[in-house]
Amino acid sequence: TRKELIKKYLDFFKSKGHILIPSEPLIPKNDPTVLFTTAGMHPLVPYLLGQKHPLGKRLVNIQKCIRTTDIDEVGDTYHHTFFEMLGNWSLGDYWKKEAIEMSYEFLTSKKWLGLDKNRIAISVFSGDKDAPRDEESVKVWLSLGIPKERIAFLKKEDNWWGPAGNTGPCGPDTEMFYWKDSELEVPREFNAKDERWVEIWNNVFMQYNKTKEGKFVPLAQKNVDTGMGVERTLAVLNNLDDNYLTEIWRPIIKRIEELSGKSYEKNKKTMRIIADHLKASVF
Repeated sequence: TRKELIKKYLDFFKSKGHILIPSEPLIPKNDPTVLFTTAGMHPLVPYLLGQKHPLGKRLVNIQKCIRTTDIDEVGDTYHHTFFEMLGNWSLGDYWKKEAIEMSYEFLTSKKWLGLDKNRIAISVFSGDKDAPRDEESVKVWLSLGIPKERIAFLKKEDNWWGPAGNTGPCGPDTEMFYWKDSELEVPREFNAKDERWVEIWNNVFMQYNKTKEGKFVPLAQKNVDTGMGVERTLAVLNNLDDNYLTEIWRPIIKRIEELSGKSYEKNKKTMRIIADHLKASVF
């Protein structure tokens, strides 16, 4: 369930020395660049830029988010306007190796989520004029047993996070995907365009600050910002290929069916959009 997943995540990162911080409001307190808190990193921008956090360098949280950039995608099985993001943070402490190893352990260890290692694929940043190809992350993934055919190098539009507004902290990321089709055999190679691979985790390596002039200046401290969507992960854990069939969404869908006299099976896209917008509006 949602509560069980959240508890496991927080317990895992607390066991790795992270301190729990509360979810901030959906209306940002001190970030004029955005209308809503669209990601877990928003409330932490001052600390990503070098200010010392009162609770230390390792933090963990679950952040309420509203994101409208994907609004045209809402209606599919996994995009949401309002969602909850699980995050662990390193503010100038651990770096790529530790971040990747911890995320892989949480996903695959029988003690935690116990996902099938054979159904995991990885994407990394392919490099461009602003930042080099991320060979460091690839080495870590290979050392953990991910076959090279399951690692894809993708461009900035896919494997770079931020800044949240026009300026601010940002950097390359490595993303974890899970093959959600339990009927079909997992393909040997990872094709990022195949929608049966669903992204469930994102490790962002925040090492740059984008300036007003559009330059990417290295940050004095390297940070790790990771995100794991509660809704998507819950669908994967319950072997569902539709987030709206999880216990998070079912009561809302059921009520829409009652009020409309129509079935979800025959009106999926419409009901997903109504459910999504209702929930986002309420929050």
